[in-house]
Amino acid sequence: MKPNRFRNSRLRAVAVLAAVAALSLPLTACGKGDSVQSENGVTTLRYLGWADQVLLPELAENLGYFNGKVKLQWQGTTTSGPAEIQAAATGQVDYGGAFAGAVAKLISAGAPVTAVINYYGSDEKQFQGYYVRDDSPIHTAADLVGKKVGVNTLGGQNEADIHDALVKAGLSQDQVKSVQLIPLPPPNIEDAVRKGQVDVASLSGQFQQRALAVGGLRPVFTELDEFGGPIDGGPYVFRNDVIAKHPDAVRTFTTGVAKAIEWERDTPRDQVVAKMSQIIEARHRAGEDTSTLKYWLSVGIPAKYGVISDQDFTRWESWLRDTGAIHGKLDVSKFYTNKYNTLAAHS
Repeated sequence: MKPNRFRNSRLRAVAVLAAVAALSLPLTACGKGDSVQSENGVTTLRYLGWADQVLLPELAENLGYFNGKVKLQWQGTTTSGPAEIQAAATGQVDYGGAFAGAVAKLISAGAPVTAVINYYGSDEKQFQGYYVRDDSPIHTAADLVGKKVGVNTLGGQNEADIHDALVKAGLSQDQVKSVQLIPLPPPNIEDAVRKGQVDVASLSGQFQQRALAVGGLRPVFTELDEFGGPIDGGPYVFRNDVIAKHPDAVRTFTTGVAKAIEWERDTPRDQVVAKMSQIIEARHRAGEDTSTLKYWLSVGIPAKYGVISDQDFTRWESWLRDTGAIHGKLDVSKFYTNKYNTLAAHS
């Protein structure tokens, strides 16, 4: 892949994000009418999925944790967390998930959404890492200055991780900005670093495990290094009008996801993989397969039942401020609630 194609890829991603940002202007108009369908006591919630993966709500529905009161309606495959929550905010879907910093950014910009439960994070088995080839001269976060890093999207956790790691290393904002973030589909990031098309690869989950199984890569730093241990990464959000008009459905959804989190945590790994394989095979989405599920290791959410805390947002405050998303004190009270998670009291 030639360098100019990387520049074009980044420009396309920036253009997409700019278009998405423009959509935030009429966000406060959302809520006129009711986009959510309810019939015979069953509420249908539209959502975006990920290829070759089983999301917690999909698992919860399959396990019967929605008690027949909530039905999920797949609207297609998402491109990134920030795009997904923007789709939820603008009424294209009814809920979405992204890293907590992106959620804080969207809500601070006036989006009428509220986070209700954490759906991803890191633990000792499942975490975000930044990898280079074994022969790379990059050994510390400070060595990323002026380098290319393959990431899944702009404006996501990879961007915030890199920002915070370089700031902690004592580097200036100009040096931080010199790091070139190259948006690539997650399945292709490993290949890009092996071929030298990027200097560093952000890898997590099944893609990380697949890369490590092949060998030849080493970590520069990981989330566990940066934050001193596991963290809750990001929540699902609902539009406020959906919460107001369908509180029982939101409660059923949130509690069902909380149960699915603990099912993944407590169930033997081979049974989790088998269940996920069964779900993917049964839904018959074009181009999907179950080959990477063998690399699944953990639910990766430290908080029991996915309960959200202030720290999930304050962790990203310096990134939010340095990127101009916030200017005053971070008001986390308007970002989330645990009231629809009926298991929160047991966490």
